Amino acid sequence: MNLGAADVYLAGTVMLIFGMGLYGLFISNTPPDVSASVDRALKGSSLFGMFALKERPKWMKISSLDELKTKVGHVIVMILLVKMFERSKMVVIATGLDLLSYSVCIFLLSASLYILHNLHKQD
Repeated sequence: MNLGAADVYLAGTVMLIFGMGLYGLFISNTPPDVSASVDRALKGSSLFGMFALKERPKWMKISSLDELKTKVGHVIVMILLVKMFERSKMVVIATGLDLLSYSVCIFLLSASLYILHNLHKQD
């Protein structure tokens, strides 16, 4: 898999989450638990004309600006993780210390993603 494509996909995901979150918070002004018949964002919505959305996706149910920042932060940490793996193709591992420092770096990025996920789950 081309890691550059995964990076572009994640950057697009950041923009989509941020745009839909801002729309849901400031323009639509509908609560996240409202039914699909009342939600203006779902009226006439479809995926390339194939089917109508019955409810908001889970990632689109944003109730505060802090929750939006958290979701965008998760994707940014994922971009950092993908960039780290992309750079790993250029890393020359000559000694055991090089291997140790590289594996610690990957572990810290993965641990930060795990901690972010668990902190958000407790809210």
